[in-house]
Amino acid sequence: MRARAAEARRAAVLGKPIAHSLSPVLHRAAYADLGLGDWSYDRFEIDEAALPGFLEGLGPEWAGLSLTMPLKRAVIPLLDEISATAASVEAVNTVVFSEDGRRTGDNTDVPGMVAALREHGIEQVDSAAILGAGATASSALAAVSRICPGEIVAYVRSEARAAEMRQWGERLETEVRIADWADAERALHAPLVVATTPAGTTDALASAVPGRPATLFDVLYDPWPTALAARWSAYGGAVVSGLDLLVHQAALQVEQMTGRAPAPLGAMRKAGEHALAGR
Repeated sequence: MRARAAEARRAAVLGKPIAHSLSPVLHRAAYADLGLGDWSYDRFEIDEAALPGFLEGLGPEWAGLSLTMPLKRAVIPLLDEISATAASVEAVNTVVFSEDGRRTGDNTDVPGMVAALREHGIEQVDSAAILGAGATASSALAAVSRICPGEIVAYVRSEARAAEMRQWGERLETEVRIADWADAERALHAPLVVATTPAGTTDALASAVPGRPATLFDVLYDPWPTALAARWSAYGGAVVSGLDLLVHQAALQVEQMTGRAPAPLGAMRKAGEHALAGR
C-alpha cells in the first residue's frame, strides 16, 4: 500500500516533445502562491512505450501527473479509474494518486475551456463553429456542447476527419453538422468560433473576419496572437486565448493534486505571460 509522504510532494508533466510545455511554470507559480514550498513540479519526455515503466517507478511522494500528447489516450489502460468527462472524450490529461496508490484519470481540458469562456462572460451561445477536427476538437466539442443548445458546425478538411467528428458527436450525444474547410469563412459569423487547428492553419481566414465579430476561442498560445486572433481583436471581437485555456485546466489540476482550492489564477496567468514573453 502506498503511504502518503509527510513532507515533500512531487508532480510533473509528461509527453513527447515536452520542452515547450508551460505546465511547470504555471504549477510552480501556484505552489508558491499557496505556500507549498515543499512541492516540486518537473517535466519528463516520455512516449507511449516508456509510460508503463515510468508509472511503476513512482514513489509515495508523487501526488499527480499532467499528460500531453501522445499520452492522453495511452495512459487509460494503466489507470484504476477515469472520470466521466475523460471517458466521454477518451482522453486523460490529469492523473491523481491516492493514498492507497490508486491512479485516477481526469480531463481538465473540457471544464477548462468552459471556465475560460465563462471568465470572458460567455455563459451560453445559440450556435457555434469549430475549426478543425484533430485531437483538441473532441474536447472543444464536449465543452461547446455544455453551453450551446443550438447548432454546432465543424469545418474539416477530409471525409476521414468528418467521420471522426460525427463519431464524437454520437459519443457525446451532441448533434454536429459537418462542413467543408473550403467554406470555413462562414464559420466566422457564428456567435462562438473555436479554432483548434495547428499554427498557421487559420491565417488565411484573417482577411474574412466580419466587421462585428462575436467571440473567438483560439486554443493556440505560442506564437500569439495568431493572425486570426489579431484581426478579430482589432475589429472589436472578444478573444479567448490558448493561455486562458492552459491556465484554467492547470488550475483544476492543481486543485485536484494539492487539495487546495481555489487555485491562484492570477499568479498562474502572470507567470505564463512572463514565460511566453521571454521566448
